[in-house]
Amino acid sequence: MDHELDGQVAVVTGASRGIGLAVVQALAGEGARVVAGARHSSGELDELAKSGAVEVVEVDLATESGPARLVERAGDRVDILVNNVGAAPVRPEGFLSITDEDWLTSLTLNLLAAIRTTRAALPVMLAQGRGSIVNIASVNAALPDPLVLDYSAAKAALLAFSKGLSKEVGARGIRVNTVSPGPVATDLWLADDGVAATVSRATGADPSTVKAGAAKAMVTGRFSQPAEVAEAVLFLAGARAANTVGTDVRVDGGFIPTW
Repeated sequence: MDHELDGQVAVVTGASRGIGLAVVQALAGEGARVVAGARHSSGELDELAKSGAVEVVEVDLATESGPARLVERAGDRVDILVNNVGAAPVRPEGFLSITDEDWLTSLTLNLLAAIRTTRAALPVMLAQGRGSIVNIASVNAALPDPLVLDYSAAKAALLAFSKGLSKEVGARGIRVNTVSPGPVATDLWLADDGVAATVSRATGADPSTVKAGAAKAMVTGRFSQPAEVAEAVLFLAGARAANTVGTDVRVDGGFIPTW
């Protein structure tokens, strides 16, 4: 670690576990002060907070006012914003089983939360004349899957939002980029209510078989680790990516075989 982010302030959403937790750890490890937002904290996040570099803010980012309340806790400086919060409910019964409420929930958490948090942080960044926004998308934005149809659509919209915003604010010193993970070894995939377990219950296949099939779909033959996604975020957040704007970085083990 060379502490390239010393003195900088970062805001991270969905910070209590998985990719978000790994991002908080990576940013704090490089010297940033991190304002970490999550509906509920976790033991791991609380442990990071003991260092003094991480402030935990328990807030519901699916509400209209939650994102702004989180950004307010950062004060009058925001150098880095990482919009990570999201959820990918599995729909084994297909499109007709997805209700309006399901669609609104997915769009709110996977798209609108990022828009609202960005809306709150952007004026601070514009006043500074600098800032880096990294939105966590998904390979499902480019490879939509019927099992996560509403999630796929929301993440595709997040990519479009990010690209469009990058064109508007890039000349004013604000870099907007995205990271699109493939399957990652987090609760989203591996928990008792995660993708593998849900598909298992719907198909009768053993959860380990579902996980093995997903891993086999990647060139590397394995799931990505949260820390590997966090490394991509760290690069895009820092000065090494000073001329990287409107780019999507895939961390997917070769899951998407085209360019």
